[in-house]
Amino acid sequence: MSQLKTLHAQIILRGLTGDPISLSQLISFCALSSSGDFQYAHHLFDSIPHPNRHMYNTLIRASSNGKYSSKAIFLYHKMVRCGIWPNEFTFPFILKACAIRKAYLEGVLVHLHAVKLGCHESHICVQNGLINFYVGCGKIEFARKVFDHIRVRSLVSWNSMIGGYAKMGWWKEAFLLFGGMWDERVEPDGHTFVSLLSVCSRIYDVELGRSVHWYIEINGVFVDVYVQNALLDMYAKCGHLQMAEAVFARMADKNVVSWTSMVSAYAKHGFVELAERIFYQMPVKNVVSWNSMISCYLQNGYYKESLDLFYRMTSFRVVPDETTVVSALSACGQLGDLVAGKKLHDYLRDNSVQPTVTLCNSLVDMYAKCGSSELALDFFRNMPEKNIVSWNIIINALALHGFGYKAIELFQEMEARGIRPDALTFSGLLSACCHCGLVEIGRYYFSKMGHMYKIPYDIEHYACMIDILGRGGLLKETLELVGKMEMKPDVVIWAQQWDEMKKMRKLMKDHFVRKIDAVSSIEVNGCISNFMADDKKHEASNRIYTLLNQLKHHLEFVSDAYGPTAEFIDAGIANVVDGVQVVLELGNWLGLWLCIGKRCARARHSQPLWQIVASHLPTSSSSSTGAFSPNDQRALWSPFHVEAVKDFSGPYSTMVEVDYIREGQKLTDIECLLQNFN
Repeated sequence: MSQLKTLHAQIILRGLTGDPISLSQLISFCALSSSGDFQYAHHLFDSIPHPNRHMYNTLIRASSNGKYSSKAIFLYHKMVRCGIWPNEFTFPFILKACAIRKAYLEGVLVHLHAVKLGCHESHICVQNGLINFYVGCGKIEFARKVFDHIRVRSLVSWNSMIGGYAKMGWWKEAFLLFGGMWDERVEPDGHTFVSLLSVCSRIYDVELGRSVHWYIEINGVFVDVYVQNALLDMYAKCGHLQMAEAVFARMADKNVVSWTSMVSAYAKHGFVELAERIFYQMPVKNVVSWNSMISCYLQNGYYKESLDLFYRMTSFRVVPDETTVVSALSACGQLGDLVAGKKLHDYLRDNSVQPTVTLCNSLVDMYAKCGSSELALDFFRNMPEKNIVSWNIIINALALHGFGYKAIELFQEMEARGIRPDALTFSGLLSACCHCGLVEIGRYYFSKMGHMYKIPYDIEHYACMIDILGRGGLLKETLELVGKMEMKPDVVIWAQQWDEMKKMRKLMKDHFVRKIDAVSSIEVNGCISNFMADDKKHEASNRIYTLLNQLKHHLEFVSDAYGPTAEFIDAGIANVVDGVQVVLELGNWLGLWLCIGKRCARARHSQPLWQIVASHLPTSSSSSTGAFSPNDQRALWSPFHVEAVKDFSGPYSTMVEVDYIREGQKLTDIECLLQNFN
């Protein structure tokens, strides 16, 4: 570029700025050459008082790919306004830009210009451009009309139309058109077979894909790396790993797509070690390769490894894309690692990344799963764009955090904005009613879901409604609803029947059947450790259990200070040894023990704490519904401030903040007890 700038200076010094040929060649080199500079080409173009058609065509062509496609559309409109009509060299590239931008109306206008100028019938490159434009905008029927009106079709025409059908998943039309190629004696090439194999992958039809493979082998078709990658991908997505491995092994020239496809194949079927082996053998990795392995860990529950690989990726100075960050945020949410999640959020801000709605949804989800419901709600409120997924995430999160009324309020706001809820929205809404003991409101929304929105009931919706009725003591209505279910009740439905569940627990105990232990994790100063109920593996377990007993005795001592709920607390003391152990588990007590003198500890559970309290302690006499309520929860947990949270797809969390809320002498007593113990 330095030599080109020197040449440009000579043109100016010699007074040749009015020479269109010199300036056109200069713009062409800057815009189209791999060693050129598009921005400099645009600067040159803007300095010319009256650019000609060749200059416009050059810049439109250079702008038609990727991030500059909107610039191509702008230049086209400017060209027409200046009275310079496009030609057959303009239309293919402006149509390509319209397809990339999904600018359907602008593309139709270009089509009209092509008809007016007679280019739509006389130039095959324009006709192929129109096919690709309509395919890109999802108007496959219009693309077929253009294809049918082409008198002499080129191989590109056939491939464009077959590729369009493949993109839409219309396998019958794609293969019928492939048969039509033979009728017109048009020889298919690699692009044809890539499209056919891709549509087989989309519909997971291995037999159809195998027939394409046989055709290639029998007819001795030249197979390049792109066709081999398509074969590998087809077998992998259709679940035939052995064939995918055979194709991979036969490839003499593997590229990064080949290796990445094999990693994704193993990941999909849960073969993490094999995916790792292929990943670390890759000679060259790109961001998609890293994403595949990170996703592999994430899909198979290796959340820490997923996050560690993300850090390793950044240490190699590989710039993460949106998919990478979404996966990393998901790992943080599953781990409850708020510190790492905030660092990722800071990374986005520091690098001036404009998050898409998908990335924003992932941030809300991460904060919710890490127990920071306020941060999740604040971020949701500040999102510039929201979709149905955004509302579902925050409604479900608030509902399972215990903020049922807030979840209902958000649903009403969602309806007021004209956003139509879906099945997942009502799962969160009914869960909110369940957690707050709102029987009548739950009935109303359950009915509204089916009668107003015509959304079919899933097993989850029945489970929530049965739980609502069961907590309200409406056993007869519960059994009637079970009888009306369109599907067979599963274990979740019957588990709502508390009396039956207690009998089942006794039966399991009598027959020495032990359920799988729930696992909790505790985060203190950024370090995460895993625990289970009755876990004594921690080096400080003896001191922790001593603290547990002292806190139990302190709870007995201060129970009279709880006012209207004293009877509730006193009744619960009889079960406090088992109840507190189930409620808090070892992880919380470790957190309390370690967080003395610190700000807070964060614990995560595979069960919601205040719901577990409801099943182990007596019903509050102050509850109008006869069910355990959030008010009872606050009474039980004073003098601590505890948030019980759960995302609709993730684990539960609690945040125990020792020095946030002070309620007179009660909290001071607890602090003194803990400090003396420490």
